Amino acid sequence: MNILVIGSGGREHTLAWKLAQSPLADKLYAIPGNPGMADVAECVSGISITDNDALVKFALEKEIGLAVVGPEVPLTNGAVDAFSAAGIPAFGPTKAAAEIEGSKAFSKNLMKKYGIPTAKYEVFTDAASARAYVEQEGAPIVVKADGLAAGKGVIVAMTKEEALAAVDEIMEDRHFGTAGSRVVIEEFMDGEEASLLSFADGTTVVPMISSQDHKRAYDGDKGPNTGGMGTYAPAPVMTPEMVKRATEEILKPAVAAMAKEGRPYKGCLYAGLMITKEGPKVVEFNARFGDPETQVVLPLLKSDLAAIMLACANGTLAEQKIEWSDGAAVCVVLASGGYPVSYQKGYEIKGLDEAKAAGDIVFHAGTALKDGKIVTAGGRVLNVVGQAPTIKEAVDKAYEGIKKISFTDAFYRNDIAHRALARLK
Repeated sequence: MNILVIGSGGREHTLAWKLAQSPLADKLYAIPGNPGMADVAECVSGISITDNDALVKFALEKEIGLAVVGPEVPLTNGAVDAFSAAGIPAFGPTKAAAEIEGSKAFSKNLMKKYGIPTAKYEVFTDAASARAYVEQEGAPIVVKADGLAAGKGVIVAMTKEEALAAVDEIMEDRHFGTAGSRVVIEEFMDGEEASLLSFADGTTVVPMISSQDHKRAYDGDKGPNTGGMGTYAPAPVMTPEMVKRATEEILKPAVAAMAKEGRPYKGCLYAGLMITKEGPKVVEFNARFGDPETQVVLPLLKSDLAAIMLACANGTLAEQKIEWSDGAAVCVVLASGGYPVSYQKGYEIKGLDEAKAAGDIVFHAGTALKDGKIVTAGGRVLNVVGQAPTIKEAVDKAYEGIKKISFTDAFYRNDIAHRALARLK
């Protein structure tokens, strides 16, 4: 069958790379795709990922048998609804189900209603009330823009002054646009974060291998929050017992809750977790594969991704046997100098073939083709993934590859997987 992947980042490159390995895949298309994806898919420009009519028209013309929606924006814009209405199997939640990510207030209220463990919180629509709550609760405290903010609308304030400034930044200055018309303010949770992605078909939920993201820009978890500077899988903090608890106490109840709310959840449900002394608690839900978690989780998947995605779309996930490789994967993000604030684009990238020759997988996140050369076109430019029997070997392999790649003002963190390595000492 023909498969369509929607999106242009490292997550979508990983999805296309994995789907291309499926015996079910005849031809892959990507809208708009990126230069790295061109190795496995035909990239199609000129169609907006938020133009549902154009997406459906293209899918019908190309006889697409599976549409895979990567980013959150087309999901919350109803892309899956549009494909389904046209009779095209699509992987991802409907617009109504994607609200679990599209509105943090909706997500928190759902968790409160159905007893899913998460931080204590309040929702505010005016800045004065939000500031008064901060004054009452003190710090540390977490301030979140309610809507979509490209993974950056969360401020962990260690002082009351930082929290008050965060309220002003989000609600008064509209730093995240309309995403900040409401804020969720919640208690600070102490513990180690982890990501647990899962496949869901509306009823059945199957967890994937756990992973851990590194949000801060610089070594030692310093600097501003980013979309993610690196990941590794599996995360040692997610012991088999912890994965079981998270599945039984969080993932399964969340999918059951969405069904009860008349919003059956199909696709990838991503649980961002804090592993506290009391057990796993939800930091956030995302309605799609994480980025860059996908880049370490899918290389460890042994089973056919296209078959799993079709089963999620048609409600037969329980019949799928999903198997994972032993070993580990580590992803290091190569970013543009100045990211996540301001950065230059258009610098030529060298060493891509050398990194691949070293045995690394290189996923493109923010690249473009200019005059026959691959150039930088985003803040997070490349994801270099090392896969090996152990975390330590996978770390070494990823950094071996990243050192072979260069462009002007490139930077990366040198300590990806430091928590996992510390546990091994």
